[in-house]
Parts: sequence; C-alpha cells; structure tokens
Amino acid sequence: MKLTKNTRRAAAAAIAVPVLLFTAACGSDEGSDAGVASVEGKAGEQPKIKVDKKAKPSDTPVVKTLSEGKGATVKKGDFVRLDFVGQMTKGQSLGSSWAKQPGASAKAPRMQAVGTAGQATPQLPTKVMEAVTGKKVGSRFEIEGTAKALIGDQLNPQAGVKPSDGLVWVVDVVAAKKADKNGEAKGEQAAPEAGMPEVKSPSRKPAEITVPKGEKAPKETKSQVLIKGDGPKVKAGEGLIAQYTGVKWEDGKMFDSSWKHGGATAFQIGTNAVVKGWDKALVGKNVGDRVEIVVPPKDGYGTSPQGGELANHTLVFSVDILDTF
Repeated sequence: MKLTKNTRRAAAAAIAVPVLLFTAACGSDEGSDAGVASVEGKAGEQPKIKVDKKAKPSDTPVVKTLSEGKGATVKKGDFVRLDFVGQMTKGQSLGSSWAKQPGASAKAPRMQAVGTAGQATPQLPTKVMEAVTGKKVGSRFEIEGTAKALIGDQLNPQAGVKPSDGLVWVVDVVAAKKADKNGEAKGEQAAPEAGMPEVKSPSRKPAEITVPKGEKAPKETKSQVLIKGDGPKVKAGEGLIAQYTGVKWEDGKMFDSSWKHGGATAFQIGTNAVVKGWDKALVGKNVGDRVEIVVPPKDGYGTSPQGGELANHTLVFSVDILDTF
C-alpha cells in the first residue's frame, strides 16, 4: 500500500518497476511460434529468457501459452495473483517477482503482482494484464513485442526506452478470484476498545470513523476486530480482497475509500506490498472480519518517499476482509 503519483488509493501497491516504463494504464493476439525470445523452466519456477539478438520484435503483441494450467479460466475483471519476469531484448530487467526484496528474510513470501485482469498494475502494463484473460490458473505464458506495441502512448519518456525497443514478459497465473465489488462484512459489530476510534459502516458507503477527542495517537500499530468472520485465516503472501476506508487521526478527515473507486479491491498481504501497519494487523485475521487499524507514521507512509501529505499523519482504517486467493 504505497502511494503512486497517479493514485491515492491506500490499498494500491506501488512497487517500483526498475526503469519506470509506463505511467498509466494503456488484446493481445495468441501468437505464432515466431518471436525474439525462448523460455526455459516450468511454471512455478523462475524462468530463464533467451533472446535472439538478430530477431526483430513484433509491432503487435505476440502471446504464447507455454504451459496450460488445470485451474479455472480467468475472466476479465477477475482479481489475479501473478509471478512474472520481464526484460528488454537488450537484456535490461523489467522486474521479477523472484527478486528478493530488501530486508526480506529467506523464507518470506515473494512479492507478486496482484490486480484485476485487463487493468495495469504497478509492475505490469495493460497489454500484459489483458493477456491474462482467458488463461487458466496454473498456466505460464509469454508476451513480447515492441515498447510501442505493449505500452503505447503510456511509455514513460524518462525511462530511456525507445518505442522500437523489444520487451518480453513471462507470466505465471498463480491464483484468481471473482469478487462481489459491493461485498461487506456481516454481523454484530463490537464497541470500540478504550482509546480506539468509533466506526460506523453504512451499507455500500465509506465508513464513518470518529477519532476520540483529546486522545493521543498511539505510537505503535493497534488493531481491533469489530466483526468476527468465520472464514479461513489470512496468510502472508496471499491476495486479499477488501473494502476499506481511511481517515487521518489528527483531523478525522477521510483521505481514501475503496467505495470511492468502484468497490472491493485486491492487494498482496504480508510482503511489504502495502503499508507495514496493514501487514501487521491483517495477517492472521479471518475472512469475514471487519478490522479497525490505527497506523502511526513509522508503520504507514512516514518511511515512504511517496508518502506526500500522509507521511506525518497517524492513519485510521476500517477494513472488511472479503476473501483471499
């Protein structure tokens, strides 16, 4: 949950692509065997991409299914969790979910791409995410073409990449889930614990969060389960589907809510893809829970160079855990 210059959505991961290829969202054709790249490795293993330096990248996206999975077929609009490796045909990296994150332990889950089939994520442009649609969970596919073909008008002019440069991604469809965009936690809600803000949740609207007057903001992340769900426990590395609303402790003003962006959203939990306070509070909770989280700057945006106006604020969130995948 790191802010990008294009969005203030608190639950949107903003994982840096090494060369910042694209600045915003931009079908792909299931292609022939022709192409500039060949791929070694099975789905689930880190792929090795070999490029024919003499081959010319296609001016239209070329998609090749390398192995077909046995899971459900991904439909446009489904939430998906993906492993990926990308590179330019010149050899420069475009990011990899197999790359170890700074400070992560050897046993930490990989930071994968989580988003909506057909829509760009911070790691993968729209053409790649469009190619996910129609694939089965467990599949591995390759997509290649020129930067113009895969990124188009959204190519970042500061990336040092020319429209004619060749790009290749290999993507594993790890998991997918269809979700009700209007989903909400159901059940009797507990009263706030001492010192915790009050949460009221009108149906299909942002939560109304009232910070207690005269109460000092906590220096450590605090959380309380307001509605207890009976679903499975949330595990680090999973995709998590949620509704959320966030306000600033200092003035009680809302700065974001999933209800302002079309409803339920998805992100990866427990991999530093969201603010640390969410990773601390939500791993181990249950699907169906409504969780109130108070996040001080050190576990929020205080350590992020993209934190902006929220960097010095303690934040209060109400989060409904709808599902995992």
